[in-house]
Amino acid sequence: MKTPAFSGQSVHAYSAGPPRQVPGFLGLHRMTTMLLAERVPADGQVLVLGAGGGLELKAFAEAHPGWSFDGVDPSADMLGIAEQATEQYAGRVRLHHGYIEDAPDGPFDGATSLLTFHFIAPDKRLETLRQVHRRLKPGAPFVLAHISFPQTEPERSQWIARHVAFGAPDGADPAQLESSRQAIATRLTILAPEEEEALLAEAGFDGIELFYAGFSFRGWVAYAR
Repeated sequence: MKTPAFSGQSVHAYSAGPPRQVPGFLGLHRMTTMLLAERVPADGQVLVLGAGGGLELKAFAEAHPGWSFDGVDPSADMLGIAEQATEQYAGRVRLHHGYIEDAPDGPFDGATSLLTFHFIAPDKRLETLRQVHRRLKPGAPFVLAHISFPQTEPERSQWIARHVAFGAPDGADPAQLESSRQAIATRLTILAPEEEEALLAEAGFDGIELFYAGFSFRGWVAYAR
């Protein structure tokens, strides 16, 4: 099993990270909720892949009091944070430790995966998408957003540098910035936008649309066939 992206001390910094690192973070949650609501009924069930931290679960639950959720994440520590974040919605949120194959079979009315797929190994990406697809009702929306930019040089290196600079605090140590650039270049699975769309289609989704582009991040909505 792959080592979870977040564990131990790293979970404590997580809740502060995305709003600083992801352009329009709160807007991304609102857009995702709106796209889901176009097809998810008032009493719908939503699958959340990469639910650790609970930030999107909390946003979705606040916006739609009739929805229920199954969230899955490989980090037990992050799921603990998610449990705290969604405590007031505990009756509508079920958390599962593991990967997509450990999620309930559904079928679900919709699914999301925000800021997760760049942690999934290349040889697992297509199968993960297929596993999401088979858990969805026909026509159900799947909303995903993560790091995606061109993978040819020099564009790739330039975008990595931009990504690090955007999320860095003012006056950051140049050595630390270089360490972050190296970590992103070697530890994340980043695909070009056209590759992302091709994988979604191969996994069985259609109606694939780009709805969000924020610097080094892209977001799509697609629908299960």
